[in-house]
Amino acid sequence: MKWEEGGKEGTVVAGGRGNGNSLTQLSYPYGVVLDQLSTVYVADGWNHRIMRWPKGATQGSVLMGGNGTGGEANQLYYPRDLSFDRHGNLYVVDNSNDRVQRFNIERSSSLLRLDLFGYRVKS
Repeated sequence: MKWEEGGKEGTVVAGGRGNGNSLTQLSYPYGVVLDQLSTVYVADGWNHRIMRWPKGATQGSVLMGGNGTGGEANQLYYPRDLSFDRHGNLYVVDNSNDRVQRFNIERSSSLLRLDLFGYRVKS
């Protein structure tokens, strides 16, 4: 929900069509972050994906994940949180894989894989 200052009700900016995995639905969304263009990025936990909702969009697109649970570079396992750095890279907390992944949004490809509990860095 987006709330305007002084508003009496919010505006749905992502999901809102019930629990599910279509491009208009989310399932247990956790983290959310906006970029400089007001595009909304959501960690869609139970769908194991990151969704992108451009400002004013009626449906989102799968930015990464959505390929089932697993530990491969194109898979997420209950993503929890998101953050951008000053260079525009998106960091995803991949909760059940015990890792944080860094993605270059321009190419939507994984640049770095960090296994937190193994203290291994794969680039």
